Amino acid sequence: MILPDQNPVSGSILISQPSMNDRFFSRSVVMLAENGSDGSFGFIVNKPAHVKLSAVSSEFGSFDAELFLGGPVHINNLFYVHSLGEIIKDSLKIVEGVYWGGDLNQIMKLIASGKVAKNDIRFYTGYSGWQPNQLKREMDENSWVVLEGKKKHVFSSDPTHLWKRIVLTLGEEYVPWVNYPNDPNMN
Repeated sequence: MILPDQNPVSGSILISQPSMNDRFFSRSVVMLAENGSDGSFGFIVNKPAHVKLSAVSSEFGSFDAELFLGGPVHINNLFYVHSLGEIIKDSLKIVEGVYWGGDLNQIMKLIASGKVAKNDIRFYTGYSGWQPNQLKREMDENSWVVLEGKKKHVFSSDPTHLWKRIVLTLGEEYVPWVNYPNDPNMN
């Protein structure tokens, strides 16, 4: 559901305009983890890096979860969003069934013992961040459509087609977005 005032809050989903010409944000779906007077941050949830976590870090053993591109900020750092907030100490709730952060040692122990499945957690390189008022300016420029965030957005079984699937639910006026060329200059 599109938020009526298009005012993003923590837990909102941001759907990028198809004309956004940015290697990270083009056709992106972003889950906002926090949005406040100090700025905003979240994770792009629909861009798998096509690399397994076990290929970039041996700390998780053979856990072969897909790694995702979370955004352009601190791309050499690993972040995680999970559905285990009730059992992971220091997790922060984003929306019902979706948490970020928490005790990494506890997560590694749960992974090693087989108590965490790949669909319980998503790992991201980097995050998406906005300085104070930056996201508001982008909203004023109509760069994003804001939706109520749901667990199904973060843990989609087909994240690469999530942007298109969501856009097709927004209404007739948004249907042309899916046919907008990736590079308008090539049109």
